[in-house]
Amino acid sequence: MDRYKVIKEVGDGTFGSVWRAINKQTGEVVAIKKMKKKYYSWEECMKLREVKSLRRMNHPNIVKLKEVIREHDILYFVMEYMDYNLYQLMKDRGKGFSEAEVRNWCYQIFQGLAYMHQRGFFHRDLKPENLLVSKTIIKIADFGLAREVSSLPPFTEYVSTRWYRAPEVLLQSSVYDSAVDMWAMGAIMAELFTLRPLFPGSSEVDEIHKICSVIGSPCQDSWAQGLQLADAMKYQFPEMGCSSLSELIPSASTDAVDLISLLCLWDPSKRPKASEVLQHRFFLPCLYVPPTLRSKSVGVPKTPPSGVKGFEGRRYSTGGALSASKPGSNVLTVKPVLSSSRTAVQRKLQLDRQDSRKSLGATENNSKQPNYRSPARKSSGNTGRSKNGSDATGKGNVPDIPSGKVVSSVTHKMSKVSLGSVGTKPIPPSPSLMKAGGWHGQSSDIPSARRYTRKAIG
Repeated sequence: MDRYKVIKEVGDGTFGSVWRAINKQTGEVVAIKKMKKKYYSWEECMKLREVKSLRRMNHPNIVKLKEVIREHDILYFVMEYMDYNLYQLMKDRGKGFSEAEVRNWCYQIFQGLAYMHQRGFFHRDLKPENLLVSKTIIKIADFGLAREVSSLPPFTEYVSTRWYRAPEVLLQSSVYDSAVDMWAMGAIMAELFTLRPLFPGSSEVDEIHKICSVIGSPCQDSWAQGLQLADAMKYQFPEMGCSSLSELIPSASTDAVDLISLLCLWDPSKRPKASEVLQHRFFLPCLYVPPTLRSKSVGVPKTPPSGVKGFEGRRYSTGGALSASKPGSNVLTVKPVLSSSRTAVQRKLQLDRQDSRKSLGATENNSKQPNYRSPARKSSGNTGRSKNGSDATGKGNVPDIPSGKVVSSVTHKMSKVSLGSVGTKPIPPSPSLMKAGGWHGQSSDIPSARRYTRKAIG
């Protein structure tokens, strides 16, 4: 920690406090998270969910973990620094964000969530305070409650701030998945338009009541499993009808309201996946950037066009990755990793350049050869050209025929060639034909016009 100069505290949470600091060697501004719990071994630190998840993820909309340091049994996370969190921007505004701004924020978050879920993790604690902003870039942070999708239940009952907690978690279900992140994003998206929480419950029971007042009470068709969970808790849902989201969020468009209503469905299995949300028509005004460029671009990631399916088979492998090659040093640092996909692209470009050079070289060699050559003969004789490269008349080298006049010149020469039948004595060529390096020998020595044309043009 001697390499960092702490400036000021910028946040305090349940598990640790966050400080703004400067790297004394590079001058880079970083965020240092100091954990409140003591850690007495390096192996214990490496098993933390936040370390395990961030080590496996590298995406422009997920905050980057630069270093993990343990000194005097105190654990520090050194991360990239972001100017604000989304809650700070919301509380300082007099009115809600415009739809373009909401679309920009939400698309980036769904990009990060789609990547995270496909890597086998879900966040479980999405809220405005855990979404960090610098200029037009937003990133998901605080993976202290992140879980692997493949983890075996039961899961923790209390996972997120109450206002963004999914109903299956409120009803103490021990089995849930990445759909809890989708519910939280529906509530956050609505709050960006109105600057007011969509479900501001004061307790778990009041939270369920608030949800029912907005989307209506669940029934056997809308969420049969939820009714079973409620029966197990001896809880009965209030009988309430749904409200109009367009009236609750008057500044939102029809597409925005439709997306929020899909994200805030009772049944988690009916909520769209993050990759499916990116195809919703609410994001159609955005432009598409190929996945291979998203992790390298500095600007805001864009949306795929309608009809492009999800992220199946896509990988974000550019940038750096964390290495724990020296656990005894109590410092986990970032080592750059060369992406296999990037290597393949670079190698293909190199091969393409080599092929183009070979093709160019072959073209240059062909251009240096004379456009006209007499066919090879077995017997020796006058070919119309002397050893020093001069023609038979001694007037120097025969000039190259321009490419546009090759065919016409050949036709002119062949029209003056006398053809004899097989077995008869050939008619000797006239002296004028010798000047042009004319043909000699029998008619069988003369190549066909098709063969000659391919030779002259190629």
